[in-house]
Amino acid sequence: MALQQPPTKRQKREEYRNAHKGEGLDELPKKRFYRQRAHANPFSDHHPASPALMDWASHYPAYVATSQPGPEQLVEASTSEVRSLDREITVADIGCGFGGLLVALAPKLPEELIIGMEIRMQVTEFVQDRIKALRNQNSTSRLYQNIACLRANTMKFLPNFFCKAQLTKIFLCFPDPHFKARKHKARIVSPTLNSEYAFVMKPGGIVYTITDVEDLHKWMAQHFEEHPSFQRVGKDEESEDDCVATMMVETEEGKKVERNKGEKFVACFRRLQDPPWP
Repeated sequence: MALQQPPTKRQKREEYRNAHKGEGLDELPKKRFYRQRAHANPFSDHHPASPALMDWASHYPAYVATSQPGPEQLVEASTSEVRSLDREITVADIGCGFGGLLVALAPKLPEELIIGMEIRMQVTEFVQDRIKALRNQNSTSRLYQNIACLRANTMKFLPNFFCKAQLTKIFLCFPDPHFKARKHKARIVSPTLNSEYAFVMKPGGIVYTITDVEDLHKWMAQHFEEHPSFQRVGKDEESEDDCVATMMVETEEGKKVERNKGEKFVACFRRLQDPPWP
């Protein structure tokens, strides 16, 4: 009789993740069962056709609007209707990784809906399971009900998720530096992408950037400073911003830099008011 082979690492990961799909679990997921290579194709496709067709209610069930929308507000997506929320998403963590910043921001911005957007499928699944467990651990309160994570390619489809002037904060934390010059087109900051950030941001909103790669820091600062819709925030204001302090210490990459005694480079940029039409 053939001996039964022990499960492979991949099988163990799949078994663990399947076991954590239950709604009532409050055990935090373990990263080792959600590992995925650091790089993902930044040009892959994951997006709704338009913001109106995005069903955010499945991500924020505690904020589903209680009043019934009128016929003009109902939008059909395939055979189902998109349910509306009682408020808009206003904060986005683009490339949220394992969700450290999301979890830290949840109690600091309790009235804001915060979305983490991550292109790696297994990492997205980890954050979703993490949020689910935290919600179950805090079932008597609304804590962590205001954060969610989805798999998304913001480099191609950011305006498919958000309306014009919707967001007040965007976080770009430790993005892939893409060191080779031929790979710079895949960086998360560029003239084209900055115009998309400007489109979805409300005037007065802030883009927060942090990296441990000085060359990338200079690249991001240069491209935002050259864009007519953004102005760099002064160091005094930056140092007083609680979100900057949180961003410095709560991301997984930031903690890794801290352990390795590396340097972190921060720059923030305010979305300017559009000039009046002539």
